[in-house]
Amino acid sequence: MNQSTRVVAKKPATGAGDDGRQRGRFGIEQRRNLTGWIFLVPAAVLILWMNFYPMFRAFLLSLQTGRGSRLNYADPLYYNYQRLLNDEIFKMTVTNTFIYLLIQVPIMLILALVLANILNDPNLRFKGLWRTAIFLPCAVSLVSYSLVFRTMFATDGFINNVLMDWNLINGPINWLGETNTARFVIILGLVWRWTGYNMVFYLAALQNIDHSSIEAAKIDGAGPFKTFWYVTVPQLKPMILLTAIMSTNGTIQLFDESWNLTQGGPAYTSMTMSHYLFELSFLKNPNFGYGAALSYVILVLVAVLAAIQMKVGDKRD
Repeated sequence: MNQSTRVVAKKPATGAGDDGRQRGRFGIEQRRNLTGWIFLVPAAVLILWMNFYPMFRAFLLSLQTGRGSRLNYADPLYYNYQRLLNDEIFKMTVTNTFIYLLIQVPIMLILALVLANILNDPNLRFKGLWRTAIFLPCAVSLVSYSLVFRTMFATDGFINNVLMDWNLINGPINWLGETNTARFVIILGLVWRWTGYNMVFYLAALQNIDHSSIEAAKIDGAGPFKTFWYVTVPQLKPMILLTAIMSTNGTIQLFDESWNLTQGGPAYTSMTMSHYLFELSFLKNPNFGYGAALSYVILVLVAVLAAIQMKVGDKRD
């Protein structure tokens, strides 16, 4: 009897101990979660304050008209957006930006993909040297390389001198003073600077490709081109999609080359949307409301193009 009593008495004590340990563990988890939130909240507050609040204020600003600090809400509120539809300079900058996008981005990505495939060859000598040489333009300052290109393509610059020495042209070409040649110089500068940047992404992706699939294609009799196109490229689709989205977003927001190379000339025919936004906001009798409306048009274009690329390029279920 005494023994059974002792056994019964032990059971509640054991249960109470388990509940205490469970409560202790739950408290530790709560403290860990609280610690995580303590680290996250300052960063979240900074993001809201430095990013989303200015975006909200810019949207309110896009609904206002006036010069300098003398701003009032427009009547109707969408007046600035309506005005953009009738702005011939804005239409021209949209055209210029999409010309750069449709020509430069495909050339740059294809060239980066080909270079990455060549430099991924394990038998290639001095791979590190070639990779560094192709990537180095990306490390050059935007302003510095733009000024170098501006000097090279000046009327009395290096390019004209070489072409005339080789008897390819009879006289100097005004590269930066003609519409088509000015656009060409901007596209050339973009390809020169950003190809190596995208090549690094493709090189990283190539390291994770299953080489057995490439060996199998070679055993089946596929040549280098077919192996590259039908085996390597499909495995690089996620990285190709990423670089396409980044390159598209960067080109839509292009500013430095338009400003430093051509100053948007001649007659706005090489100016980008971001360059025009800068002129509206800070140079031409500052019109912050109209400039803010243009900034939101750029934002919408970036978002729409990224969504389209995600829809077309991402085939995962």
